[in-house]
Amino acid sequence: MSSINTDVLVVGGGPAGLSAALFAQKNGLETTVFDTDGTWMHKAHLFNYLGIGSVDGTAFLETARKQVDSFGVDRRQGEEVTDVSATDDGFVVETAQGEYGADYLVLATGANRDLAESLGCAFDGDVVDVDVTMETSVADAYATGAMVRTEEWQAVISAGDGAAAALNILSKEEGDHFHDFDVPADAGELFGPSKE
Repeated sequence: MSSINTDVLVVGGGPAGLSAALFAQKNGLETTVFDTDGTWMHKAHLFNYLGIGSVDGTAFLETARKQVDSFGVDRRQGEEVTDVSATDDGFVVETAQGEYGADYLVLATGANRDLAESLGCAFDGDVVDVDVTMETSVADAYATGAMVRTEEWQAVISAGDGAAAALNILSKEEGDHFHDFDVPADAGELFGPSKE
């Protein structure tokens, strides 16, 4: 079994998990995301995601995965997290392939709240109790999407939850409010000149 350390561990590869991974990695935090492809997005067709006219859920995921990959996220496709625990140094997640440690943890496992429960996160009824930053009662552990909402299971809400978690992590690292605001020159710097 291998042991790998990173800055942020994200469990779940739907809109919330991929959004958290994108924001964290894009802004300098080494991020690993575990994606077992169990997301409900494969049953969805998006008409209500701002900026997207119409796209199949599976096609949306393929684009999102390419986007996080382009920023260098360590995406562990098909690697299932079997346990998660808090340590003096952060968090450890376990898979059949090894153990991974990080300072921060983002849980994005849809309506499956088992890992949050085993970590000792507080619940509000059936959902994980979080504040507006998506932080749980366990410091530096975040829960997103359907884990924290009874019925609001839209992709756009989940993606926003993932972004909120990552931005709070980045703010903690910065010691001040972190803003991820891009301008056209940023895209040119990252991806080369546009071909308009």
